[in-house]
Amino acid sequence: MTLSDVVYVCLGLGALGAAVLPGVVSKRPLSVPMVFLAAGLLIQLLPVEVPAVDPVRDRLWVEHTTEVCVIVSLMGAGLAIDRPFGWRRWSSTWRLLGITMPLTVVAIALLAWGLLGWPPAAALLLGAVLAPTDPVLAGEVRVGEPLGAERDEDEVRFALTSEAGLNDGLAFPFVYAAIALAAAAGTGWSAQWIGPWALTDVLGKCAVALAVGAGVGWLLGWLFFHVRASALRLSEHMEGFVALGATFVSYGIAEVLHGYGFVSVFVTACVIRAAERSHGYHKVLHEFTEQIERLLTAVLLFLLGGYLVAGAFSALTLRGAVLGIMVLLIVRPLTGWLAQVRTAMRQKERAVVALFGIRGIGTLFYLSYALGQDSFSGLDRELWAIVALTVVMSVVLHGVMATPAINHLDRWRDRTGLDRRS
Repeated sequence: MTLSDVVYVCLGLGALGAAVLPGVVSKRPLSVPMVFLAAGLLIQLLPVEVPAVDPVRDRLWVEHTTEVCVIVSLMGAGLAIDRPFGWRRWSSTWRLLGITMPLTVVAIALLAWGLLGWPPAAALLLGAVLAPTDPVLAGEVRVGEPLGAERDEDEVRFALTSEAGLNDGLAFPFVYAAIALAAAAGTGWSAQWIGPWALTDVLGKCAVALAVGAGVGWLLGWLFFHVRASALRLSEHMEGFVALGATFVSYGIAEVLHGYGFVSVFVTACVIRAAERSHGYHKVLHEFTEQIERLLTAVLLFLLGGYLVAGAFSALTLRGAVLGIMVLLIVRPLTGWLAQVRTAMRQKERAVVALFGIRGIGTLFYLSYALGQDSFSGLDRELWAIVALTVVMSVVLHGVMATPAINHLDRWRDRTGLDRRS
C-alpha cells in the first residue's frame, strides 16, 4: 500500500462523510467539524503514514486553501439571508461589527502584550486574526436555506450569519494595521503608519470592495433573472456551479482593484439575493456552494486534526493557553453582550449571540497571510499554537453547545409566543 492509496481512501471517506454526517448529527450535541477534526487526529495516531501539513512550512498552501473555503462560504451565507438589506433591519449586524469586533481586537491585543509580553505588532496581529467569527463552522447557528421557514432566520441566526459574512472581510484592515506597525517599528511602537493605513487600507479598500460587490451582484442578478434572451438567463438552466463563477469573479475583480475580496463576495451574494427574492434558483446556488464548502471544510479540519498530533502545541505556553481560553469564555461573550445592550433582543437571545462567536477557517487564513508579509519577531510558531488551540476549543465547545442552545431557544420562543424576528 502506497501513500497515495491512503490519501485516496481518506479523500473518499471524507467526501462520503461530508454528505452523510449533517443528517446524522443534526439532532445531537455534536457537529460535523468536530467529527472531521477527530478523524484527522485519530488517523495520525494510527500506524499508517499520512502526510501532516505544517502551516509554517506549507504556509502558501494553507493560505490559498483556506482562502477558497472562506469565499465559497461567504457566497453561501449571503445567498441564504432572506432579510432585505437596511440600516434598521440589520441593526444587530452593525452593532456586532462596530462594537464587538474592534473591542475584541483591542482586548486580545492588550492581553497578548500584557500577559505574553509580545511586541505591539504581534499582539495586534493576534487580536486581528482571532476577532472575526466564522461562516464556515457556524452551520448549527446560521440561517437556513433561502426561502426557508421563519424559524430558520430568527434574529439570533440572522445576527450570527450576517456578522460572520461581513467581519471575515472587515478583519483585513486590522491585519494590515499589524503588518504596517511591524514594518514601521519592528518590535516597538510608531504612529507614522496610521494615516496611510486609514486612508488606503480602511477607506480605500473598503470602498472598492463595496463598489465591486454591488456592481457585480447587480450585473449577475440581471443576467440570472431579467435578461430578455432565455438562452442567457441563467436561472432558466438551474445550474448550481454558476455560484462558483459569481464567487470567483467578484473576488478576483475586487482583489485586482486592491479591494477586500471577502467583503465583495458577501455583498455580491446579498445583491443577487435581492434581485429576485422569491426565485427557486437561489436554493440551487446555495445548495451547490454548501456542498463545496462541506468538502473543503472536511479537508481542512482533517488536516488541522493531523497538525495537532504533529506538533501544533510544541510552542504553546501556559499563558498562551490561558489567553486562548479567555478569548472564547470572556472576551467574546463580554463584547458580544455589550453590542446588544438596549436592543429588542431578550436576554437569552443576547446570551446566545454573545457566546457563539465561532473561530475557524477565516482565522487560519488571516494568520497564514500575515506571516507571508512579515516574520513578526519570529513568533510564528507561538502564533500558530495559540490560534490552533483557540480554533480547536471553539470547534469542540460550540459544536457541543450549538444544537442544544438553539433548540432550547426555539422551544422557549414557541412556549412564550415571542416573535422570532424581533
